[in-house]
Amino acid sequence: MCTRLPAVAAIALAAMVVVSAQNAPREVDLVVTGGTVVTVDASGRVIETGAVAIDGTDIVAVDTADSIAKQFRGRDTIDAAGQIILPGLINTHTHAPMVLYRGLADDLPLMEWLNNYIFPAESKTVSPEFVRAGTRLAALEMIESGTTTFTDMYYFEEEIAKETRLAGLRGVLGQTIIQFPVADAKTPADGLARAEAFIAAFKGDGLITPAVAPHAIYTLDGPTLRAARELSKRYSVPTLIHLAETNDETKVARERRAASPVAYLEGLGFLGPGVVAAHGVWVTDSDIQVLKMRGVGVSHNPESNMKTASGTAPVPAYLRAGVPVGLGTDGAASNNDLDMFEAMRFAALLHKHATVDPSTLSARTALEMATIRGARALGMESRIGSLEPRKRADVITVSVAGARQTPMYDAISHLVYVLRGDDVRNTIVNGKVLMRNQKVQTLDEAGVIADARTWAEKVRAAVKPADTKR
Repeated sequence: MCTRLPAVAAIALAAMVVVSAQNAPREVDLVVTGGTVVTVDASGRVIETGAVAIDGTDIVAVDTADSIAKQFRGRDTIDAAGQIILPGLINTHTHAPMVLYRGLADDLPLMEWLNNYIFPAESKTVSPEFVRAGTRLAALEMIESGTTTFTDMYYFEEEIAKETRLAGLRGVLGQTIIQFPVADAKTPADGLARAEAFIAAFKGDGLITPAVAPHAIYTLDGPTLRAARELSKRYSVPTLIHLAETNDETKVARERRAASPVAYLEGLGFLGPGVVAAHGVWVTDSDIQVLKMRGVGVSHNPESNMKTASGTAPVPAYLRAGVPVGLGTDGAASNNDLDMFEAMRFAALLHKHATVDPSTLSARTALEMATIRGARALGMESRIGSLEPRKRADVITVSVAGARQTPMYDAISHLVYVLRGDDVRNTIVNGKVLMRNQKVQTLDEAGVIADARTWAEKVRAAVKPADTKR
């Protein structure tokens, strides 16, 4: 009997080791823990002291901090006590390099601003080097203010894509096609060729979604619009376009084409899934129904529309109709920043004011427009826009520990009506920490800003005083 005890003990010990191993927390790459988790999932869960476990590029669990601690052990941990943990913000319309024109021309109607100031400035200054410097500055601003995905329309888009990937951001990036000669294409045919090459270079990239970006119906003819849309469909990539931004655009469309901008595009066979229409201000009820029927996403840009006095988009009507609507900042030349917290707040306040109804466009809806609804407008809701297992780990944390954020009764209210971009503490995209405790990891902040200031002097020298006289 005694001679068998060591063998029995060994078996028991081995069993205990197996059980212990089975109960041991799973090792993952990163745990963000201790903050109030706002999931923006279908049930709208808010977890008072919660955590998010991340492995590789994906979220693996979202739960209370205690539950996550029992299940997972992070190789890296971010302590988010005194912070809100939420999905990264999604900017559904901007022109990243135009941060280098921030404040160049203000207080002007859109068409005067474009034709007399921005287009002339671009003709004299846009180059691959300009685009790279502007994109780095925009990426720095977006990382610092909690944007993890942005939708872009500009020139030399391959340069924007390279800088975006280096910064670690997620981008839906559209090569612009426009009727007149621009820095990277002398003709629309050149623009289409560039767009096709851009798609080939970045299709299937983990961070970059290439797109085709026909500028607008007032800067392109019908055949080019059709060709741009056909190119998108051929490669199954998004189509980005400015649509019904101003009343003048709508008037001209009715005079020249006997149709609203939406009806004109519908007649061309342009509208359909994958189209993201920026602005959509001057639309009728029947236009809204067409956009809904065709599965078009809309990007609402409240600050830019207000600043250029372009009008107020009928967002409540879009939402009632079930049109997927996200939020955008537009370019920093017409905003004049890329802060999506401001976009949320302005969206909520603008539509309360416009409808004389304080219940119009709630804080929850504004937050959804900056996250899951924005993802839906881009056709990316299965991958980003909420904190849920198997979605990409695009996560931010925002401080609520200061005097301005105290007291906090409702985290969602705070996100929309109290917080600002400079309250963001940590930014994570695809599981990679891009900013930790307000220190950007993927960009040289001092170098980016110094480079931008050098370019500002070049812009100032290139643009005559008469070009910006107001």
